[in-house]
Amino acid sequence: MDLKDQRGVETDVYQPAEDSELLAESACDHLGKRTRDRPDTTVLEVGTGSGYVASRVADETNARVIASDLNPHAVGQARREGVEAVRADLVSPFADGAFDAVLFNPPYLPTDPDNEWDDWMEYALSGGEDGRAVIDPFLASVGRVLDPDGVVYLLVSSLTGVDEVVEHAGEAGFSAVAIADESFPFETLTVLTLLQ
Repeated sequence: MDLKDQRGVETDVYQPAEDSELLAESACDHLGKRTRDRPDTTVLEVGTGSGYVASRVADETNARVIASDLNPHAVGQARREGVEAVRADLVSPFADGAFDAVLFNPPYLPTDPDNEWDDWMEYALSGGEDGRAVIDPFLASVGRVLDPDGVVYLLVSSLTGVDEVVEHAGEAGFSAVAIADESFPFETLTVLTLLQ
């Protein structure tokens, strides 16, 4: 779904779509196995939007899930859905080594700066010119809040260049493995696990 398609939606909060479903399904499958042995698992979902992914993971695993979003409307909607949510820019307010897993469905649609709108949906969708304007700072900072044995679940699109994201993850000290993908007429979505 491109920005033009999303513009028909009257909301300030990104609502669940195919990408949300793929990330939720992948994270639940993998974290469910992990949390059986570690019932004290703590998970952060960055950029929670509606809170759908955080809610699914909390419901389907034994993990405590905290969600964050820069958008105050998203934080409000997630809280109304019963999600423990805080307003934050990526991982900035969280303590070092606080999370066993971090989930992120970032804004990834490549967008010409001359065609961007200054609103909350733009923040939820636009990944800048190359689609990685939010992914790259996330990769540079997420390792700080991750437990040494922790894992990142990152959704990426073929529109942003999966190989480029894997390369940037490597530069940030992570090894990346694709654990799920789904193809659509306009893109292929991939969930990567990142380990330090």
